[in-house]
Amino acid sequence: MRHCCFRPLGGNCVSTDRRRTILEGAARVIARRGVRGLRMEELAAEAGVSTALIYYHFKDRAGTLRQTLEFISDRAERYTSNVDGAARPYGAHEELEQSLLLEFQDLPEVRENSTAWGELRASAIFEPELRGDLARASLAWIHDVADLLGRIRPTAPAPDLTASAERLTALLEGLSTRWLSGALPLAHARELTSEAISVEIERLGR
Repeated sequence: MRHCCFRPLGGNCVSTDRRRTILEGAARVIARRGVRGLRMEELAAEAGVSTALIYYHFKDRAGTLRQTLEFISDRAERYTSNVDGAARPYGAHEELEQSLLLEFQDLPEVRENSTAWGELRASAIFEPELRGDLARASLAWIHDVADLLGRIRPTAPAPDLTASAERLTALLEGLSTRWLSGALPLAHARELTSEAISVEIERLGR
């Protein structure tokens, strides 16, 4: 559901593939070692490229982090929008529930993505240059959730829809952290998310 509109800057397929390889490597390093553990030399080794190529594509460490955040957000959008690529006959309620519940999948890509997102979120406390990009990514996610809530409760005021979306996305981030750290079983995290969605929809209908 989170997205920042990841757009490759390379002028050809090889350049785009190399960018993606670097960003995939950056996501792995951040998930494993945190943002402070991201060093260009380690990223180059992880991605199997030269440090010069990283600087060519992303200019500096800040640019690498910014593009990695966009990559992570774009990847989350893909795996929460559809499971099997088929057309979805879902209504707004089912679409909202699916998009949030698909953040809880016991798959390496989802675990890595959610862990990296959490590391980027936490690192913004110490790296202010990330705050603006994280805020924009969060607002886009909140807007998407609020839009689905609005389709379910079309008469609800916009501020109420936004507040509900903020609560749901914040809850999901917290539950994700507990699940990833082993403090919360996957099934229970999904159950709590479903209950929270129902509570917010009921609140909006009052």
